[in-house]
Amino acid sequence: MPGVDGEVLRAALDAELARFGAHGIDAAMTLIVFDESAESTLVASLTKQPWDVVVVGGGLRKAEQLLPLFEEVVNLIRRHAPQAVIAFNSSGGDSVEAAQRWLREDE
Repeated sequence: MPGVDGEVLRAALDAELARFGAHGIDAAMTLIVFDESAESTLVASLTKQPWDVVVVGGGLRKAEQLLPLFEEVVNLIRRHAPQAVIAFNSSGGDSVEAAQRWLREDE
């Protein structure tokens, strides 16, 4: 993400992934780069197992220069994980809540 310290971002993402586990939610995180590897990286993650929810982070959605990547991500989710609901967080610290909005619908 432009203008963001990579180590700080990674620590925050790891903490959020740990929160999923603390809530009893099986989760995985996939980080992608805006280059030729983005599609194959994301497709591998999306097809690894069936997903109920895919949360797309704000760093991807909010950076104007990443709009083409955001569009690609949404379309890859629709194509390779059609059973998954797409959720959006409002910050890096509320991905669990974004997923829970949709997981509760299934209960």
